[in-house]
Amino acid sequence: MKSIPCVLMRGGTSKGAFLLADDLPKDIQKRDECLLTIMGSGHELEIDGIGGGSPQTSKVAIISQSLSDKADIDYLFVQVIVNERRVDTTPNCGNMLCAVGGFAIEHGLVKALSPVTRVRIRNVNTNTFVDADVQTPDGKVIYEGNTQIDGVPGHAAPVALTFLNAAGAKSGQLFPTGNRMEVFDNVRVTCIDMAMPMVVIPAQSLGKNRI
Repeated sequence: MKSIPCVLMRGGTSKGAFLLADDLPKDIQKRDECLLTIMGSGHELEIDGIGGGSPQTSKVAIISQSLSDKADIDYLFVQVIVNERRVDTTPNCGNMLCAVGGFAIEHGLVKALSPVTRVRIRNVNTNTFVDADVQTPDGKVIYEGNTQIDGVPGHAAPVALTFLNAAGAKSGQLFPTGNRMEVFDNVRVTCIDMAMPMVVIPAQSLGKNRI
């Protein structure tokens, strides 16, 4: 059995396996089967892998030198389905994206500067480009800091992301329906494609006064 180097990292409110593309099978079907085994997909607890039995912890980032002259590295996001032995590579994941720059620097794909290193990332899923500003005082990635985000206890070093061409990443339009507002079952919503397609619904329409 071939051993595959892996780093388990948190990015935003997600956690997953970070792998170098060169360490994985080139054949997509074999690669995906390998990822399913690594994460333990097909069991609700992913007990035979490193996945945590939740969509937020059953994620994979595959990193390589970029094939584009416009970016430093390529990042393919893979959502490993917990209860089914299958993967989804259609969306991007902005949470995992937060850790991509640091991983790339630590693995020698990008040279660190001081005090901050900007890593230009091409998201392979959506062919969009993102700049990640990673804290690298003295040319080394640091993870300690005072930045806090909802959904994660404690604090860590900040990672600033700048999305360069995220509008219409999947549909080709910022507003895929052509309208800024739609009404479904008497509920006014906005369908928007910004980095990934989403539907924005007023909290009051769901009987919520606060989130």
